[in-house]
Amino acid sequence: MEYNWQQKDWPSFCFDLSGVEEALFAFVDKAGQVNGMLKGLPDATRMEATLQIMIAEAMKTSEIEGEYLSRQDVMSSMRNQLGLNDPHERVKDTVSEGAAELMVATRDAWAEPLNEAMLFSWHSMLMKGTRGVDKVGAWRTGETRMQVVSNPYGNQKVHFEAPPSSRVPEEMKGFVDWFNGSENTIVHAPVRAAIAHLYFESIHPFEDGNGRIGRAISEKAISQGLGRPAVLSLSRTIEAKKNRYYDALEDAQKSNEISSWIRYFVEVALVAQEDAERQVEFVLRKTKFFDCFRSDLNDRQLKVVRRMLDEGPDGFEGGMNARKYISIVKTSKATATRDLQRLVELGVLEPHGGGRSTRYRLLV
Repeated sequence: MEYNWQQKDWPSFCFDLSGVEEALFAFVDKAGQVNGMLKGLPDATRMEATLQIMIAEAMKTSEIEGEYLSRQDVMSSMRNQLGLNDPHERVKDTVSEGAAELMVATRDAWAEPLNEAMLFSWHSMLMKGTRGVDKVGAWRTGETRMQVVSNPYGNQKVHFEAPPSSRVPEEMKGFVDWFNGSENTIVHAPVRAAIAHLYFESIHPFEDGNGRIGRAISEKAISQGLGRPAVLSLSRTIEAKKNRYYDALEDAQKSNEISSWIRYFVEVALVAQEDAERQVEFVLRKTKFFDCFRSDLNDRQLKVVRRMLDEGPDGFEGGMNARKYISIVKTSKATATRDLQRLVELGVLEPHGGGRSTRYRLLV
């Protein structure tokens, strides 16, 4: 099989946007709505909403690759870098710290032209604390084939094979030139983001971390198209149906006619923007909630409610129960039961089930 980079028309991608125009206009409309909502929020609430979306992106872009980060360490690291923690909070997991650093760095540099040094810096951040990677902050080298495979050793299926390492520097020069030159020639931000992601993934220039950096490049492309930092998490949407993502990417890497890939990616971008709107609305409800109930809750209850709210609009996985409450605030079962019952009486929590299997859901 010939992959896209082996074909004569590489990398002259061609595509047809018929059938996606409505989604592209809807994306711009939703992005404007989210931006307007954020502008109307107090500074602290606006930063909280932005932070939660960035945390989701850091977590989910790693989960797509089968790596699960510490949410608390990601949050602490981001807050440290954004100057929201004084003094800085200790971050135990260096892998989570590196992923958070990448999110902040890509957001800070959204308007800057892409270059080799920037990509090397991002890769060094992403690989912080990662073992078994020889080339960090540099293109891959060596004669070993760079393949995307699945299934156990001996029964492996090759989904894609990237260009040999010797071609990477030249291919990446072409990619960077294309990326910077396309900002003013490709009108629709999600379309440019889709091409950028596919182009970068097809070169696969790093020994590891290509998917995560490729998705960061996509968000950079969207930010540049909007003229401001994008408020959305592409990875959250992709991770929800990641098999579809891998199938669409594999199919797109067989040809340089990429209309199907564009349609897929535009849909992802629109859903991600709609999800961001839901996240901003949730943060606003969260702020109003604390304004209403803060004086009615003791320190234990506040700590637990904040922990539940940190999970975002999808809620605390499995709901709250007495055992989790005890674990979070280090209290007795009797105290936990009284605290939970009081939260139900106040209308903060809603119980489900009964007896030892009782679970509580936030009414926010």
